[in-house]
Amino acid sequence: MEAITEQKYTFKDFASDQEVRWCPGCDDYVILRSMQKALPEMGVNREDVVFISGIGCSSRFPYYMNTYGMHTIHGRAPGIASGVKLANPKLSVWVMTGDGDAMAIGGNHFIHVLRRNIDLNIVLFNNEIYGLTKGQFSPTSKVGQKTKSSPYGNTQGPFSPGELALGAGARFFARIGGNVPKEITQMLIDAHKFKGTSLIEVLQNCVIFNDGCFTHLTDKDVKEDKQVFLEHGKPMIFGKNRDKGIILNKLKLEVVTIGENGITQEDLLVHDAKEKDPTMHQMLIRLTYPLATGIIRSFDDTTLEEQEDALTAQVKASSKFKKVDDLFFSGETYTVN
Repeated sequence: MEAITEQKYTFKDFASDQEVRWCPGCDDYVILRSMQKALPEMGVNREDVVFISGIGCSSRFPYYMNTYGMHTIHGRAPGIASGVKLANPKLSVWVMTGDGDAMAIGGNHFIHVLRRNIDLNIVLFNNEIYGLTKGQFSPTSKVGQKTKSSPYGNTQGPFSPGELALGAGARFFARIGGNVPKEITQMLIDAHKFKGTSLIEVLQNCVIFNDGCFTHLTDKDVKEDKQVFLEHGKPMIFGKNRDKGIILNKLKLEVVTIGENGITQEDLLVHDAKEKDPTMHQMLIRLTYPLATGIIRSFDDTTLEEQEDALTAQVKASSKFKKVDDLFFSGETYTVN
């Protein structure tokens, strides 16, 4: 990315003149303000930032940012964003999407952009419901959840965005509650710094159609006891008194209390987000108590752009054709009089 040389932006520079039309109390406001605060810290020019969205409440995002952006079609934002990034690699490209947009109609685009590892960023607003279309169950809705399209309870098992992402080969996956702007802001900055496809799942409340879906995990009175916020190189400690931790007991993660049964902080697992083998990252994603948040995986790998550039250079170096005319006039040729 090109560094800013003439001015220092503030969050106001990234706020557009459009009226924000989300429901009062929606966590989308928190994500929007966090992004507007994060961008000045990323060191990119405003004209080099692009937001791409599909369809859904989250997909209004480009209108509210004073940057370039495209409101595209349902589920296709990763494909459009891939084209934007490959056409102009200097751009900071962000996909703003929801659980329905990304994992239902956009499922194929979602998994393949992660597989390819193009240097762009995805923010997944997960509220476990279709909000814009008024409350149908989504690919992340819980079994038994009553919605407009499942009045007797949803019978379909939900996708786990993190498990799906790792199955597709994601190198960077993070998860965070939608009510912690400071942590979201820093996570967006870290995602921008990562070279490759980054995915942030935000557990975002829908106050109209699925109110309180994550409060048992994200409410300020319980989050310290219900979440373990992971930081690379640090032990897995949680709890209001910072007295709980996680160990590996055979093939399962186990919660222990520091000071009981001879357990000390040295016995706890230390988080390694940069490990190539995703086994532990998958276990952490699947953990339900406590819920793992923070940057769970951040493995540096070759990007698609780097692979394509290397292949192009290799072919050029070994080719006997140095320009198009060399190709046209190679082999047997003839002239028409």
